[in-house]
Amino acid sequence: MSTTEITVATPADRSRVLDTLVATFVEDPVIRWCFPDDASYPAQAGAFFGYLFDKRVGLGNIFLAEGGNAVAIWEPPTDGAVAPVAAPSMPADVQQRLDAYDRMMHALLPAEPYWYLGVLGTHPDHHGRRLGHAVMAEGLKRAADAGLPAVLETATEGNVRMYQRAGWQVIASGTDPVPIWVLAQGR
Repeated sequence: MSTTEITVATPADRSRVLDTLVATFVEDPVIRWCFPDDASYPAQAGAFFGYLFDKRVGLGNIFLAEGGNAVAIWEPPTDGAVAPVAAPSMPADVQQRLDAYDRMMHALLPAEPYWYLGVLGTHPDHHGRRLGHAVMAEGLKRAADAGLPAVLETATEGNVRMYQRAGWQVIASGTDPVPIWVLAQGR
């Protein structure tokens, strides 16, 4: 059995990462609730994922499989010293949805320090090869090495079951403005 090579993303990987994530999340309930218009979805979702990438790439915790066929954007606990990155300008209705989701999600997240798996995606052309599990495992190792739990949120029951099979446990859920589950591993 061969092992998948995992690399740490650099700014040069940005375009490939965004292509993968925009394709991955085209049917995700939360992302499509935030960006419902088919015509503007690629640009708006690309700007959103670009913001997340730019905000976290300097931390050295964005992991790639096969040069970006799978992506995990992890965020360790910080002391607030992360360099600020300007958020993309979004139409008012989109920004309202992003803000509503952000408020709900942060109300559900644990108070204690944790490693946060903010984004996990495998390009649809590469599903079923466990590339997502490989990039997820890199962050889980770092969380375990730090003696901290890992936390993520997801918007589908199918993903909840997939994460549970990988050792995650549901610790919270919410439905307003959209259904999500918060899961943890290593608590």
